[in-house]
Amino acid sequence: MSGPELEPRPGWVADDVRAEYPELRLLVLPVDARPSRSPPEVRRRLRELSDRFRGAQAVALRRSPVPWAYRVFFRQIGLDPDVSRTPIEAAAVDRLIRGGWRSDNLLDDALTIALVETGVPLWALDAGPVQGELGIRTATAGEPLGRAAAQPLRLPAGRLVVADARTPLAVLFGDLANGHGVDRKTERMVLFTVAVAGVPAIHVEEALYSCAETLLGT
Repeated sequence: MSGPELEPRPGWVADDVRAEYPELRLLVLPVDARPSRSPPEVRRRLRELSDRFRGAQAVALRRSPVPWAYRVFFRQIGLDPDVSRTPIEAAAVDRLIRGGWRSDNLLDDALTIALVETGVPLWALDAGPVQGELGIRTATAGEPLGRAAAQPLRLPAGRLVVADARTPLAVLFGDLANGHGVDRKTERMVLFTVAVAGVPAIHVEEALYSCAETLLGT
């Protein structure tokens, strides 16, 4: 699974962003997978994770090293993690409110499993429209998020985004651009994750491999 046929690669980080956040990293992993319903073994795995994750774990979560690192970074970029929750804390709240992580589809289940097991958040784009390599940069004032035919969201100047060679495709730790997420027409996906200071590389790679393995059924 970790061979050259499925190897994460680093995305680029713009010089001005790297100067301000020197340990910010983007890792990308293309996967030949299409969206589908989760098989029974994935739904069972999600239920088992839910059963093991109780209120005490949720309360202690933010003090764990990886979740804490994302909380620190949120504050560095002007987000209050007690208002705009980090991905793992948002998943924990979802678990407590809904009584468990419910199976939605194979991709969402794979993203949730990888997040809960490692604390590292992942996102997925439809590989088809992606042009060039993905990276992190700041948006210019009024720049569109994505290339959808419908009126796109216009970004404020300085917003951190994940972009390809043409336009931003996702707000960092935020929404994907309309028309660029995985849908029923997707034939190939691009997984990406954002690592910050204090998050070991092994956790980041494990999150990507875990998600890919779930998607590919290996």
